[in-house]
Amino acid sequence: MSPNPPVYPDEPKIPVLPNMLTAGNLLCGFFSILTIFKGMRFPDGTEEAFMYYQQATYFIFAACIFDLLDGRVARMCKVDGPFGREFDSIADVVSFGIAPAMLLARAVLFNIPVPHLGDAIAVLYLLCAALRLARFNCMAAAPKKPNQSMDFVGLPVPMAAGAVVSTMYLVIDITTNRNLEIHLGWQITMAVIMTVVALLMMSRVIYPSFKHVNLEKKGTITAMLLAVAAVCAFIALPWIAPAIIFLCYLLYGLVVRPFLTRRMRRTIEADDDEDDGEEDDTPSEQQ
Repeated sequence: MSPNPPVYPDEPKIPVLPNMLTAGNLLCGFFSILTIFKGMRFPDGTEEAFMYYQQATYFIFAACIFDLLDGRVARMCKVDGPFGREFDSIADVVSFGIAPAMLLARAVLFNIPVPHLGDAIAVLYLLCAALRLARFNCMAAAPKKPNQSMDFVGLPVPMAAGAVVSTMYLVIDITTNRNLEIHLGWQITMAVIMTVVALLMMSRVIYPSFKHVNLEKKGTITAMLLAVAAVCAFIALPWIAPAIIFLCYLLYGLVVRPFLTRRMRRTIEADDDEDDGEEDDTPSEQQ
């Protein structure tokens, strides 16, 4: 009698539209890394290197947009699931972990007097980003608790990447006339910012996810107005607005949100659900 044939797990369902957006995120990260390698062919601090690092910055910003859209599209289509979560985490490691770490190490931190300190800070950032995404996958796969919040525990990885890259973008603009001859004081400042951002990713600081926002919420009007204002600022002040927006989000969770009442938080975060549980324990989703 022949043995029973092997049994394999069922293939996961792969929704097309949200995963195409996630693929766009991954490709932006890939092209950002390729562009950084092109810049590395030129001497550190030259205008030619800066041109390529500037292009790599644009790819990371584009990846942020794809990442913002893929989860929302999946929820709107009601097709969010484990495959999308895993795929999104892989894309985020590339676009918001490896690419920003390489970019900052080569564009800003390469000239710090302490040997290998810049590389060590970049490695710390990359490890914290990867650990955060692994923690997210474990928490998302765990059984949901009653009144479980949708807010983020720790700084989300895309926002961390946006914060460090946009700050680098601003520092280069205001201090060096858009080349890479950055003063040592600003290099140290960027090193401190990158270290703080890395630690915030693995912290227990609560950040709003804005996943509450939909057309049935009263707070949506405020959120939409803020989004329009942000887009206009990006267009009018491309060297300044990204850093201000990302750093405002970073500081909101770190120093502002803990002192707000629940009503004020609901107004700012477009959350009108009076029955939400406490937001300070465990999130259901955190990228």
